Amino acid sequence: MLFDWNNYVPAVKRALGRLGKTHPRMLAAYQGLAGAASEGDALDAKTRELIAVAVGVSLRCDGCIGTHTEAARRAGATEAELAQALATAIQVNAGAAYVYSLRAFEAFEATAPGA
Repeated sequence: MLFDWNNYVPAVKRALGRLGKTHPRMLAAYQGLAGAASEGDALDAKTRELIAVAVGVSLRCDGCIGTHTEAARRAGATEAELAQALATAIQVNAGAAYVYSLRAFEAFEATAPGA
């Protein structure tokens, strides 16, 4: 196992609470974002959580991955649905690397002698 998720996720939640005691307005604002993101019915909870997992992977946020996979499972996500969401994250990240590679070529050309 790469990570002990059963201990990590509760530890992250405790740490968020600890920061919230020190800076309660920040925690309230963060919770407000979560509440605002879940308003409306255009996307169901399962879809929102699968998107959150994919974004967490893209951002390399273990806390996001752990908490949102837990929430996706509670919302009824299957392993196949998670796999497809993750495949989409991989594809988008590869595309972003491709686009930024084009920027690198452009920068290389712009710094050529006489450019």
